[in-house]
Amino acid sequence: MPELRAALYDIYSLEALSVGASAMHALDARAKAVGTLFYIAALLSFGQRELSALAPFVLYPAAALSVAGVPLRMMMRRFLTALPFCLFAAISSVFFDRAPLFSIFGVTVTSGWLIFFSIMFRALLCVAAVLALIATTPMYELTRALRRMRVPEYFVFLFEMTCRYAGTLSEEALSMRTACALRGGGVRMRDMGSFAGRLLLRSFARAERVCAAMRCRGWGGGDVLFCGGRALRSDDYIFLALLCGSSLFFRTVNVPQAVGKLLICLF
Repeated sequence: MPELRAALYDIYSLEALSVGASAMHALDARAKAVGTLFYIAALLSFGQRELSALAPFVLYPAAALSVAGVPLRMMMRRFLTALPFCLFAAISSVFFDRAPLFSIFGVTVTSGWLIFFSIMFRALLCVAAVLALIATTPMYELTRALRRMRVPEYFVFLFEMTCRYAGTLSEEALSMRTACALRGGGVRMRDMGSFAGRLLLRSFARAERVCAAMRCRGWGGGDVLFCGGRALRSDDYIFLALLCGSSLFFRTVNVPQAVGKLLICLF
């Protein structure tokens, strides 16, 4: 039960953070979305054994999260949620890539460990960049920006309903678990099959009621058109140029390696 309450708190706390008044919040959602996609694409384009070149990419999420006032603990909890998937993708390299790189105090470090830390570091940066986008952009602004960028309505609607329904589904699971506890028993591992089945049935029934309520309010299942919305301003273009330009520069130039060579030449 504490885990479900923590998940609900994370969902609603991000929604509360997205209505702030910082400089990141004032930017247009389209500029933040395009810049974040470009940033993540630049990160994912690195090779598996490139680790030092990733260091300058810390600047954007660190600056954006500090300006937006996102707590570090919340970011770490989000990263811990994605950690198991990253571990499954990265841990195999430790066992299968055993080419030695160097030794420290008699311990040989293989290239598999380099790949492992490279994948984990990139995952942390991607989570931080996405968190900076979500924590500074209300959901309705983000979906409106996606529609204005001509993203297919089906994907936008699916994304919107998934995000909106995550909290409702967690509340359903929490109420079911509370009901089981009040009846004198908890949800044990052997009961998870029936628990998940009942949760699925309740979610279907809830979805039918939500759909009926939306249709009663005039929703016909077609495209949702949003007219209006402000045009991109100069600060949006400056943000987009700085983020995309710096990502491209850090992708093409290994800044830590260049600084190291410069220091060697100087001293």
